Amino acid sequence: MKRRPAIEEPKDAAPLTALAQALAALDTPGAVRAFLEDLCTPAELEAMADRWRVVPLLLKGVPYREIHDLTQVSVTTIGRVARTLERGAGGYAAAFQSQQAASSSASH
Repeated sequence: MKRRPAIEEPKDAAPLTALAQALAALDTPGAVRAFLEDLCTPAELEAMADRWRVVPLLLKGVPYREIHDLTQVSVTTIGRVARTLERGAGGYAAAFQSQQAASSSASH
């Protein structure tokens, strides 16, 4: 497997921080969705939604091929998400845990 260099912090992280703050300031899924629809192209939204769809399946240990059969997301994308879950910044896992906590508190 090809080794990739560690992702370096951009020299000017302020724009990414400002974007993260804008997302964090939105208080409903509908508001976040509207922001994302304004910010991203349909193809970008589809790519992000595909990545997010496979996160719970990967965390459950579902094999790549089965995830592909269930979601029609490419095995390449599934592999990229899996690598990011292992070596990324922890965002997928944090979002998944927050989502699980919110849904379990809503059901009680």
